[in-house]
Amino acid sequence: MAQATALILDSTYFGRTNSWSIVGYWMKRMSASGCDSANHLAARARGVDDRLQPVAARMRRRQFIALFGGAAAWPLAAHAQKSGRIYHLGILHNQGPQAPQFPPFYDELRRLGFIEGQNLLVDSRGYAVRTDEFPAVAAELAKAKLDAIVAGGAAAARAAHAVTTTIPILTLTDDMVGQGLVTSLARPGANITGISILATELDGKRQEILMEMIPAARRMAVLGDANTAAPQNMQALQTAARARQVELAIRLIERPERIVPEIEEAKRVGAEALNVLASPLLYSRRRDIFERTAALRLPAIYQSPEFAEEGGLIGYGPRLTQMFRQLARQLAKVFGGEKVSDVPVEQPTTFELGINLQTAKAIGFEVPNSLVLRADKVIE
Repeated sequence: MAQATALILDSTYFGRTNSWSIVGYWMKRMSASGCDSANHLAARARGVDDRLQPVAARMRRRQFIALFGGAAAWPLAAHAQKSGRIYHLGILHNQGPQAPQFPPFYDELRRLGFIEGQNLLVDSRGYAVRTDEFPAVAAELAKAKLDAIVAGGAAAARAAHAVTTTIPILTLTDDMVGQGLVTSLARPGANITGISILATELDGKRQEILMEMIPAARRMAVLGDANTAAPQNMQALQTAARARQVELAIRLIERPERIVPEIEEAKRVGAEALNVLASPLLYSRRRDIFERTAALRLPAIYQSPEFAEEGGLIGYGPRLTQMFRQLARQLAKVFGGEKVSDVPVEQPTTFELGINLQTAKAIGFEVPNSLVLRADKVIE
């Protein structure tokens, strides 16, 4: 099915009179990449301003068509696997199978007819692997007779691609085109596809939320993963901060042992808020980040609403669990016989704002009521 040519970020955060639209930007970018399907149209256009109503109307019609078409395809997908065949899947990820995103991933595969322990066998060697161990573990997986590899993030995807150009690789990364993993969204090429999470745009919006939360702040910090952070993204954050007269310190870590010391150093030199960027490594150590930022009374924002539900102060972005369901549907297409190079890269279309008022109270921080009213979920 066709890939989307527009994206409108969720109006539940940006409000009816001030919807933040990047429609023009994505029409140009995705058109340039050859992406012309409705799959990437934003799923939630309620509340956009009058100028965007025609887009919203078209979007609703296309969503209905996409939903109807997808529903019709479900029975076919469920029977796409060959009778009696066993599918072999490799995992290359910083986290183990107990991580919150994996149960929905396997549940979606089960719904589509690929059941772990029955017709799906998972090579577990690649679970809970340190980033610096990715190349060695990827080499081991490449020697196995796998039907696909699911790689957690750009570092894992690159490590897998370095050792195989034939085994399909499915991944979820910041910007699959910008990171050089695929040639375009519509036609990935090579043996990689997956989910591109709009990191550059969403990291910037989280920074804006921090500035709204603490309008008087003049020093902020970014905590990112040196293995995945794109230089152009870091530059964009710096430029946006300077435009608001905010001094931004970017602190990139290469290994988990450096996470807490970098947070402490950011606070020591005067950071009044922290933007924690999307990263499998940072996600795997999120509880350490929650604990240290709470102890330092440092307000922090994270990549998805699930972070707020688990104890972080605030999270904005697509739900990680839903993106892994998307990834499972892509994998089912590959298992069903589609060439991985023909499976378009997808992007999230729904963005949620979650705020944890319990955490806010614990650190003595008052979240502006205007922001609380726009939240999709508030933990009280």
